[in-house]
Amino acid sequence: MFKNQYVRTIILSSMLLQLGIWVRNFAILLYVTELTNNDPFYVSLISVVEFAPIFLFAIIGGTMADRWRPKRTMILSDFLSAISMFAVLVAVMQGSWHSLLAATFISAILSQFSQPSAMKLFKQHVPEEQLQGVMAVFQSLSAFFMVIGPIAGAYVYGQFGIEISLAVMGVMFIASGLVLTRLPADAQENKEQLQGSIGAEMKAGMNYVKSNAVLRNLGATFAFAGIAAGLIQPLEVFVIIENLGREKEFLQWMLMANGAAMLLGGAVIMGVARKLQPQLLLAAGLLVSAVCTVLVGWSHSTPLTLALQIVSGFIYPCIHVGINTLILRNTEAAYMGRVGGIMGPLFMGMMVVGMTVTGYLKGAFSLFAVYAASGCLFLIGMLLLVPLLKKAPAAQEASRA
Repeated sequence: MFKNQYVRTIILSSMLLQLGIWVRNFAILLYVTELTNNDPFYVSLISVVEFAPIFLFAIIGGTMADRWRPKRTMILSDFLSAISMFAVLVAVMQGSWHSLLAATFISAILSQFSQPSAMKLFKQHVPEEQLQGVMAVFQSLSAFFMVIGPIAGAYVYGQFGIEISLAVMGVMFIASGLVLTRLPADAQENKEQLQGSIGAEMKAGMNYVKSNAVLRNLGATFAFAGIAAGLIQPLEVFVIIENLGREKEFLQWMLMANGAAMLLGGAVIMGVARKLQPQLLLAAGLLVSAVCTVLVGWSHSTPLTLALQIVSGFIYPCIHVGINTLILRNTEAAYMGRVGGIMGPLFMGMMVVGMTVTGYLKGAFSLFAVYAASGCLFLIGMLLLVPLLKKAPAAQEASRA
């Protein structure tokens, strides 16, 4: 797998990007909280500018990724992000801190063009039997930066301030773009995809998902899993305070334990990737997540809750790897960008719905009731995969309804 030039190069690029993004995100978060005296409006606005582009530009970015050459798209996105970051650095040095939000927004938009292009390159140049292992590598990489990212971001900001933090981000994006220049030239065949309107191609992508039985099932699973995740994400701090009777600062140790377990889980999946079907990985991940979620809401024991967080983190890579492998295996290369642009917002949209209603539900019922409801939704998502578990892999790829 690591002998593949596309895998090595894109992984190195991803490492540089993740380091830069974590440093930027934490530096901006700490800087804005200090500058606004913990104003909840501006603190929440940081999350809005990070996630809003997923809704607004994911399908557009995915469509353009299908039309454009992937290598060129990724390099251009990295360099444009770096340019925007240095422009914002100049603005911040002149006292305009609001431009930080614009920088985050622009970078998040450009990532909606870059990420689908990377998936398309994997589809085109990585043997199918290695796709699951590649997804496991990326999951482990994400987990690794979930553990060290906040530490790195807080350290750089604490030692050097917001200007150097932004400069680090810009340098990392430039380095990523330079690394990507090592990829072989894009295939010329993409030129034929430049015909037709963007709107027509977006509609074709939606029809493609509707006509693909596997993608339809995954879309439904995405929706239920998104709501389930949204219900519990804002309530984690209440588990610490109400159920465990600890200070809210204890949450960071729970999150670090969860992230470390994710890193270990991703490493394990890399070792067994060829032996397990992705739909089985996904179903197992959702089932264990359902059980752990209910028990976390019920538990008043710190050791038990910590153990459940570790188990949940260890099994989470099964969900990530299973979903991405199924999408890669069951999507034609010409539609990779658009399928990703549809699936991502579907999950995030349902997650926002869950986050919106969870405060009301907790007030109307109880913390345990919300966690139990979330666990049930994870279970429903798992049950929707039953048709996929009954199909042979060959039948899945040819599946159309």
